[in-house]
Amino acid sequence: MLDVRRLRLLRELAHRGTIAAVAEALAFSPSAVSQQLSVLEREAGVPLLERTGRRVALTPAGRNLVRHAEAVLERLELAGAELVDARQGLAGPLRIGTFPSAARAIVPGALLALAREHPGLEPMVAEMDPAGVADALRAGELDVALVHDYDFVPSPDEPGLATEPLFTEAMYLASAATDGPAAGGDPVAARRDSPWIMGTPGTLCRTMAVRACEAAGFTPRVRHQVDEFATVLALVAAGQGVALVPRLGAVDRPPGVTLTELAMCRRTRTAFRSGAAAHPAVAAFTAALRTALPLPAPDLDRPGAGPGP
Repeated sequence: MLDVRRLRLLRELAHRGTIAAVAEALAFSPSAVSQQLSVLEREAGVPLLERTGRRVALTPAGRNLVRHAEAVLERLELAGAELVDARQGLAGPLRIGTFPSAARAIVPGALLALAREHPGLEPMVAEMDPAGVADALRAGELDVALVHDYDFVPSPDEPGLATEPLFTEAMYLASAATDGPAAGGDPVAARRDSPWIMGTPGTLCRTMAVRACEAAGFTPRVRHQVDEFATVLALVAAGQGVALVPRLGAVDRPPGVTLTELAMCRRTRTAFRSGAAAHPAVAAFTAALRTALPLPAPDLDRPGAGPGP
């Protein structure tokens, strides 16, 4: 009989690529991971890994077993959801991942609604970039998460995970009101000579902004690297450059910033392990999120804030 815990380790190795990465993610020692995978190979009766120096790769039998492991783990999520549903009331921790702008604008209202309907639940919120959510969900560090993608950065399919659409929001070019409006055509292309304020390398926001500039025919000159949109807009107001911000990030626009709506969007979804959509706690949180919508509009009419889009 194959051990489910060892199957999970093999699945993690398939996604993370190295035993060291699996060990770090699951709080094991590398030697413990290697030992458990060796036991799994003996249980399977065929080689699952090919070792070349310090690296390992899955054999065809190993890749096939990972496919079955995904199905087994999904069924276990479904079984867990049914067991929770059989109990009266929801209780215990619910580990939630979210990106910063949603954490500020949507999650607090959702938590209020969740507390009214299910006071026994203990939500635990952690901010993280969507790029790190898949690994955290598969490792069991999160139960549900808010993730997003952009027109220029679509989300890849993640084995072992499922998502549900939540909302779509517009994107804006933020510039200093003293710069004046961009002259016709593509607002992004019109700012090819401006300094840019972008997220830190490796984040989806950074990738989106770089690709949007490249699609407009230029490579941006990045002056500041900032992830928090309130700080980004403060720097724009100070004449430090231009930036791309989503609707959630533009709600509290400071004076001196002009927002120009762009023909691109950011899409937000809830993400969870495959089979967990029916889990009562995940379903309850998703329902609570919807009570926090619709999105607030950007503050475009405040006196002194400059012309709107």
